[in-house]
Amino acid sequence: MRNKALIVSITASAALFGLALVGTFPRATAGEPARGAFGRDQPKAHSGELVRIVREATKRFFDVNQAKSEGYQLLFGCVSGPDDGAMGMHYVNLQLVADGVLDPKRPEIVIYEPQPNGGRKLVGADFLIFRDAWHANNEATPEIMGQLMHLIEAPNRYGLPAFYTLHVWAWKPNPTGAFVNWHADVSCENHDGKEG
Repeated sequence: MRNKALIVSITASAALFGLALVGTFPRATAGEPARGAFGRDQPKAHSGELVRIVREATKRFFDVNQAKSEGYQLLFGCVSGPDDGAMGMHYVNLQLVADGVLDPKRPEIVIYEPQPNGGRKLVGADFLIFRDAWHANNEATPEIMGQLMHLIEAPNRYGLPAFYTLHVWAWKPNPTGAFVNWHADVSCENHDGKEG
């Protein structure tokens, strides 16, 4: 299996901090559990199972220190929405991002909402794969258990190359849906600016 090197440079801006990410991305495969849209055999009703699997896989991260001990680190501060709602604080596991594999039991990102006491409340997970890494071996849009991932083109507010993402709001129900990018009831209002 041929590896493809990818160098990612995330530029600093007023709202975001800089990061240099160097990773080696193996050719992505369309095998289980993530499948391309044309190879789908799981109906949308299966989405409840995806939420259940993500809850089971992330329940140990209620304590943000556990996530940090497993390689997740805060990037992008607290991401607020363009109008209403937010995404929250993204703790990213760069090793999982770099492996080029989509696995519902191993999200690349765990998401927290900042609390008034300075704490972090686990609200969901996010799956991420770079577009070029995915399409090196796949034509279809990536999906996880029947949920199509969203394409974020470049340039974007994160300073990343084009990527696919799927948020799973497993720990805080979202009135607009479990798999949308923005959570109507998540706020960055209590973000204290600390990076921990």
